Amino acid sequence: MKPAGFAVLVMVLASGVGASLLAHHSFAAHYDTSTPIEITGSIVQVRLSNPHSWFYLDVEEPDGTTSRWAFEAGTPSGMIRNGYKSSELPPGTKVTITGFPSRDEDQKVGMLRQLKTADGRTYGMFGPQEGPGAR
Repeated sequence: MKPAGFAVLVMVLASGVGASLLAHHSFAAHYDTSTPIEITGSIVQVRLSNPHSWFYLDVEEPDGTTSRWAFEAGTPSGMIRNGYKSSELPPGTKVTITGFPSRDEDQKVGMLRQLKTADGRTYGMFGPQEGPGAR
């Protein structure tokens, strides 16, 4: 390969790597990890899609209205590998999510840290939490 062709190849590869690095984001850039929140509501949908899973809740507000919250969780493969099944939390399941709110205070979006069901099942960012290390 001629030096000019090699230089072009290096530039193309470098721009591809840079684009993929920019495509992934930091949770700390989107969520205020210094302000934990706790939200109780009913599951509307659990979406296992790349790059991250999402839990959607309907939450009854103090004024009696209902708002829709969305919580970002771990990768679908991480959740499934840790034992999560999509049938575990059907729509209507009452849950309490602890996590961190969006830095944009106008959005009802958060990062899931832990999800608990009324019957005591606990899920973390990457699926069920079981055994002695579970909180």
